Amino acid sequence: MQTRSKLLTITEAAQELSVKPKTLRAWIGAKRVTVVRPGGWSIRIPASEIERIVAEATITAVEGRR
Repeated sequence: MQTRSKLLTITEAAQELSVKPKTLRAWIGAKRVTVVRPGGWSIRIPASEIERIVAEATITAVEGRR
C-alpha cells in the first residue's frame, strides 16, 4: 500500500526550501517542481517533492580539500 505524502502550500514549501514564494512559483511555471492540484485554483507541493529538490541540490563534501 502506498503512503500519502503530506501536501504543502506554496508558502510552506518555500519556507522549507528557504526561498521566496515568488521563486517557487517561477520553478513551478518552468516545470522544475511537480505539483498537485486538489481542486479549483489551489496548488499543493508534496513533501516528497521538497525532499527530491533538496537531495538534487546537495553536494557531498570531499575530504582533504580546502
